Amino acid sequence: MSFLRLKIGLYTAVVMAVFVLASYKLYRGTGAPAPEKEEVLIKAMIQGLSAAHYQPEQIDDNFSKRVFDLYLKRIDYSKKFLLQSDVAQLRKYQTDIDDEVKRGSHEFLELSTQLMDQRTKEAQVLYRELLSKPMDFTTDESFQTDFDKAQFPADKAAQRDEWRRYVKYHVMTRLAEIQDEQAKRDPKKATAPALSATEMEAEARKRVLKYFDESFNDMMQNDANDRLALWANTIANTYDPHTEYFAPKDKESFDIAMTGRFEGIGATLQEKDGQIKVADIIPGSASYRQGQLKAGDIIQRVAQGPAEPVTVEGMRLDKAISYIRGAKGTEVRLTVKKPDGSTQVIPITRDVVVVEETYAQSAVINEDGKKIGYLRLPAFYADFNDNGGRSSADDVKKELEKLKAENVQGIVFDLRTNGGGSLTDAVEMAGLFIDSGPVVQVRSGQGSAQVLNDRDPRVQYDGPLVLMVNKYSASASEILAAAIQDYKRGVIMGSTSTYGKGTVQRIFNLDDALPAEFNAIKPFGSLKLTTQKFYRINGGSTQFKGVVPDIILPDAYSYLDQGEKDSDYPLKWDEISPAKYRTWQQAPQIDKLKSASSARVSASPSFKLVTDIVERMRKRKDDTSVSLKLATYRAEQEQAKTESKRYEDLQKAAPALSIAPLAADLRTVQNDTVQVNRRRRMSKNLVKDINLREAVAVVKDQIGAPQVTQTRVAPRK
Repeated sequence: MSFLRLKIGLYTAVVMAVFVLASYKLYRGTGAPAPEKEEVLIKAMIQGLSAAHYQPEQIDDNFSKRVFDLYLKRIDYSKKFLLQSDVAQLRKYQTDIDDEVKRGSHEFLELSTQLMDQRTKEAQVLYRELLSKPMDFTTDESFQTDFDKAQFPADKAAQRDEWRRYVKYHVMTRLAEIQDEQAKRDPKKATAPALSATEMEAEARKRVLKYFDESFNDMMQNDANDRLALWANTIANTYDPHTEYFAPKDKESFDIAMTGRFEGIGATLQEKDGQIKVADIIPGSASYRQGQLKAGDIIQRVAQGPAEPVTVEGMRLDKAISYIRGAKGTEVRLTVKKPDGSTQVIPITRDVVVVEETYAQSAVINEDGKKIGYLRLPAFYADFNDNGGRSSADDVKKELEKLKAENVQGIVFDLRTNGGGSLTDAVEMAGLFIDSGPVVQVRSGQGSAQVLNDRDPRVQYDGPLVLMVNKYSASASEILAAAIQDYKRGVIMGSTSTYGKGTVQRIFNLDDALPAEFNAIKPFGSLKLTTQKFYRINGGSTQFKGVVPDIILPDAYSYLDQGEKDSDYPLKWDEISPAKYRTWQQAPQIDKLKSASSARVSASPSFKLVTDIVERMRKRKDDTSVSLKLATYRAEQEQAKTESKRYEDLQKAAPALSIAPLAADLRTVQNDTVQVNRRRRMSKNLVKDINLREAVAVVKDQIGAPQVTQTRVAPRK
């Protein structure tokens, strides 16, 4: 274990001790009757948050209002279920939630649950009635698609009109799709006659009815545990967007995302028409090796070994998956219906399933006689429960070694849409590109900042480097991008800024934190809470503002209000004193590279079209009212399709990048069809990527170009 991992492990242990002590003190020896699970969970969370969160809240009326507002938004975001009179009933508790938390009661939660259950049943009757009759799409009326601009209906008549417009909007979109399907229909190959206008409208209503029935079926399967998880997570999210409560099943999903591994049968499932259908079998998995389960099979019942099977037909997908997944070495018996109508019981012994798309991979781009390395990292993964598990820093180091063996002259490191992950891996990864020194600073709510250093003087790669980011590059991606930028070690390229998540979280298992008195009502799940903020070595925070690239490219997502600053209750930006560090001695000439890139982008028809599309999207962003007149809607859709086709045609006409797998990988995977197909998928998605082409051009500009020699040492403030 590295020094950094040991240090963070000790910090976690200290916080956990505080957590356990607070929870134990809260419940030990009260002499009161055994509390319910909801009371124990919420009080334990509040104790843990008060003890360990970066910016603890006062449990007062302001806290209560924050929870009230966020919970109301979560349970009825569309404002289609609750009436204004319902909201008025709930608002009586707006400043009482803090008192409920302290006394262990939950009147607000109970009332909101009762009201939502009642209104959901009424809404189901309403949409079914509305969809039973033909609709007129020649009337001039509109539907508001931005629910933030909507109001809760004043009464049932207003609610009915809102639902009428809502349902009509969905039918109109399906009707437009069906009209497109009919227009593409080849009469010579068709097995059925063309649909009339009346039949198309009826088919559109049928499809929408199926969609709403499936959605409401999922909603109505929410049980007490689901409601408790939503309530607990709402309370946690009022501290900041990344402080979250994980029910046991949600923690499992988080672990899968962080490690790229889980234990189960290795089948991709989907819910369709109330049935659990096998969409795909993961190559190399337990299902793949067993051989009997196939794509297209419908899972009807699930048994744990010889136990009595449980019927999963009509069950929500996540609940069905909870029965099918299980520990390595255990047996699950699936009763499946085959496409030919036969039924078969398939026993499968669960095993570790590896999601290969989680992991780093690389390739070589051949451009004008130059070899450029391409390295893609989807996440900063790490297996915190297994010291022998895969680490993103270790994998990136291996990929760099393979690229160096290919004699690449520069590297493009792609962190686009990488939402982050392991802080320690980000620090270690930065160390692969610099000799030694500080990488990031972290600070808890009280106390001075701690500098996390790269302590390895070796530089694994010292050539030209371009690091690609976009608006969805967050957290650990921002740590690495900021360090590369502050050291002037490479060029950061991408959209106007990264996401802006500059906080550090720790995950605490509540079952470990709570004393044995509560074993009967465990499991409680986990609490992920913000314990620190991280800062660049230049002293600035990436929180809220993100990292601004050295070279900004036109980005189709740049018009969207999606980032840390647009989330509920984010922590604010601030800065601290810079760390002492020495910039890279052969820094790239950013101004010259930026000027050359700007000239290419300005001359590119593809980039010009992206810029035009973004400008139109910005202008339309605030116009969220959609016409319910079919002719008007179709005209708008045709215009959007025309713009999209122009972009697709330009993309197709653009010269393709020549991307080849590494020689070392070819030797390893030549007989492994899974790995061969994985590399083909990566290349297919990149050959026409105009942003990657520009990144390659910036690398080429650096090859053989004189570098700026830097000897400056950044002073402390």
